[in-house]
Amino acid sequence: MPKKNLDNDIEKELKYCKELEKHIERDLSIGSIPTVKEKLNLLKETIEDTQENYTLSKDTEAKTGHKSSDSSFFGYKTHLAMTEERIITAATVTSGEKGDGPELPKLLEISQENGIEVDTVIGDAAYSGKENLKLTSEQNIKVIAKLNPSITQGFRKDEDKFDYNKDADMFVCPAGHLATRKARQGSKKTGTNQTDTYYFDVEKCKTCPLKDDCYKDGAKSKSYSVSIKSEIHQEQMDFQETEYFKEKAKHRYKIEAKNGELKNAHGYGRAISYGTNNMQMQGAMAIFTVNLKRIIKLSLNDK
Repeated sequence: MPKKNLDNDIEKELKYCKELEKHIERDLSIGSIPTVKEKLNLLKETIEDTQENYTLSKDTEAKTGHKSSDSSFFGYKTHLAMTEERIITAATVTSGEKGDGPELPKLLEISQENGIEVDTVIGDAAYSGKENLKLTSEQNIKVIAKLNPSITQGFRKDEDKFDYNKDADMFVCPAGHLATRKARQGSKKTGTNQTDTYYFDVEKCKTCPLKDDCYKDGAKSKSYSVSIKSEIHQEQMDFQETEYFKEKAKHRYKIEAKNGELKNAHGYGRAISYGTNNMQMQGAMAIFTVNLKRIIKLSLNDK
């Protein structure tokens, strides 16, 4: 039998497990025993899973993101801007834990530099944060994004970069940890604004490398609160009741369809290399391809 690994080293442990697997397979008197065979198959699956996750963990720029409160992924996010004709005009790549809303200014700027005259932005609730509404208001750009009270980010300090994750309906701290629960504080009947308070796993805060900025040693809980109502959001609430808003909102499905095309038809659902720079290169090639296909189709339709 191979010598057991006694060190706390994943590579040595994987090597030992692989040698053990080969040894048992060679010795038919052991490998043919049903109980041993069953556990050998389990060992093989464990080696494969561990090897895959160990390989992924070498990508130091990739982070864990959340598609819902109980569903996560490890990797990157690509944020897209697209015309109603389905031509992608801008894209940014971030690590998986980043929120969507903070990317709007960059997407808007890149699209405008590419010659696009923007009068309306159509998106989901992640883009209706106060800073985005202020930016677009200054440029007379309408925002077709349903307001979510949890996105009121206007009262945060500059260093207090908690981002709203629309899929999980929770805030994510600067270290990338998702809140575990939320509670609404205050009453609608009083003159003061209500707040949504988000609670984080304090055990993670205790060992977090960023704890000096947002966690006090000895604290039994860590929470983050946002005010629900602001003047600019009240204006957006009135706007989203208009027929113009409701009609334009019907076009939002197009961006989801484009995402599906990139992932399913062009392999963009999985990174083929490490690092943000390589992800940007992969994205550029995939986006160039889908744009070229769309341009050709639109040209043929014109004829």
